[in-house]
Formats: sequence, structure tokens, C-alpha cells
Amino acid sequence: MEVLYVLVPLSLMLVSIGILIFIWAVKSGQFDDLEGPAHNILYDDDASMIPKDARTQEQQAIADSDDADAPSADSHTSPAAGKTDPRP
Repeated sequence: MEVLYVLVPLSLMLVSIGILIFIWAVKSGQFDDLEGPAHNILYDDDASMIPKDARTQEQQAIADSDDADAPSADSHTSPAAGKTDPRP
């Protein structure tokens, strides 16, 4: 029976520490979005694959920016030299 004098305060301290850790985790944003990063990897490069007539304005802007970053098929420039390659 005397062991309860030790176990009850010990269990109350452990529970209070657990509650404090949980409150800290919630306030620091640990539980903000659990599924978003896992789903984002699926949607990274798909904007250029969506047909142009089915795109939203946001998707169109992303696809346009991707097209501007990509080199055109007509120019065969060497990145090191910056000169045009005379390939047919």
C-alpha cells in the first residue's frame, strides 16, 4: 500500500509531462498538414501533361513557366560554349 504514495505522484508527473509535450507540438505546427507533403510529390510535374483545353489558369501559368525554362527543340546550343550547333 505504501507503494501508491510513490506511484500516484509519479504517474501524475508523467501525464503532465506528456500533456506539455503535446501542447508544445501543437503550438509549434507539428500537426498542421500531415498528408499534403505526401501528395505533393504526385502533382509536381503533371502540369505540362494536362491537355491545354482542360487546364485551369493556375495550371496554365505553371505550364507556361515550365515551357519558358525548357530549351526549344529548334535551337541546339552548347551550354558550355554558347554557340549554335549545326545539327540538322
